[in-house]
Amino acid sequence: MPKINELKKGDLVEINGAPHIVKSYDVRNPSSRGASTMYKVRFNNLKTGSKVDETFKGEDFINAMDCPKVPVMFSYIDGDNYVFMNNDDYSQYLLSEETLDDAKKYLTEGLSGITAILLDEQILTIELPTQVTLEIVDTMPGTKATGAGRTKPAVLSTGYEVQVPEFIEPNEQVKISTLTGKFLSRA
Repeated sequence: MPKINELKKGDLVEINGAPHIVKSYDVRNPSSRGASTMYKVRFNNLKTGSKVDETFKGEDFINAMDCPKVPVMFSYIDGDNYVFMNNDDYSQYLLSEETLDDAKKYLTEGLSGITAILLDEQILTIELPTQVTLEIVDTMPGTKATGAGRTKPAVLSTGYEVQVPEFIEPNEQVKISTLTGKFLSRA
């Protein structure tokens, strides 16, 4: 049973018998003496998709869930479902578009390095690699680097729009952080 101050984004916990994932947390330090540090945590219920906001003291405990994690690869989109294939036994898992939320901005066919979190042989959610390589499909032609650090909008192969440096050309491969959603470098 971890303390609240040990939680990280992406951890799985049990709240009222249902699995939840930590989406974000905010630490609030007290201004008066003797007051304890408060943690405001946003969870997503992995069965219903609803968001839950809770506030805890730093010394509070929470029930961690131990769910199996398996390596998967993104295969294809089937209607409103995204299909992932287990790298070990080639079984397939379906995950709805609503469950994926922001992760779908980074998914391309054949993307590997994804970890699926399972509960009772059903996929709850995925963990993406920290960076992915995507192709720029639409942006203004590049200019010489001026050192000014100026950026321009670019549309990636998944439809996600990101700011890139001015020297990046259309059809280039770039690395994007899945943690921040920002441009990292050329691939």
